[in-house]
Amino acid sequence: MRATLRAVGETSITAGLIMMLFCAYLLWGTGAYTQSQQRLLQRELAARKAVEPEPGKPMALLRIPKLGRDYEYAVIEGVDTEHLKKGPGHYPDSAMPGQVGNFVVSGHRTTYAAPFNEIDELERDDEIVVEAGGTTYTYRVTSQDIVKPDEVDVFAPVPGKPDIRPIRAFITLSTCHPEYSAAERLIVYGVLKDAIKDEE
Repeated sequence: MRATLRAVGETSITAGLIMMLFCAYLLWGTGAYTQSQQRLLQRELAARKAVEPEPGKPMALLRIPKLGRDYEYAVIEGVDTEHLKKGPGHYPDSAMPGQVGNFVVSGHRTTYAAPFNEIDELERDDEIVVEAGGTTYTYRVTSQDIVKPDEVDVFAPVPGKPDIRPIRAFITLSTCHPEYSAAERLIVYGVLKDAIKDEE
């Protein structure tokens, strides 16, 4: 009996250590991968002005001043699993930055550098800045929402109103909610405030 209990105890400790190592990898190991990919993607983005969307390639630079001066991510074209490991991803069927319609971006909240971990802190009138194709687009946050994963109307050209034709440029940020769960989605909405063409 004593030998059995000892064996069970040792197995439990080993399993616990393996789980701890796995959690550490999810939180920090995946982040290191994303950060290395981001360095490459941002260099690639800086090397070319006009960017044609191509799956897995960088198509815009995202800044959110409220989340810190160092907050800067290359946005990938696509939202497949492999795309989102590199950083926030642009829904291919949604509008491009600055275009009339809804520019939709999804990002991880807890793993792979967790680019959208703190977007729940965004409040009305906070700015979301997107640089693409030689133009800087500044969006103004309008609201937040928490929805079920199948509530895809939030990605419509007019967020939440799929039957209405857009006349403005919107942005929608999407991530999992709550943290460490995919039960729901946290959504941040914004509208285009201004667009400034970069100097040649």
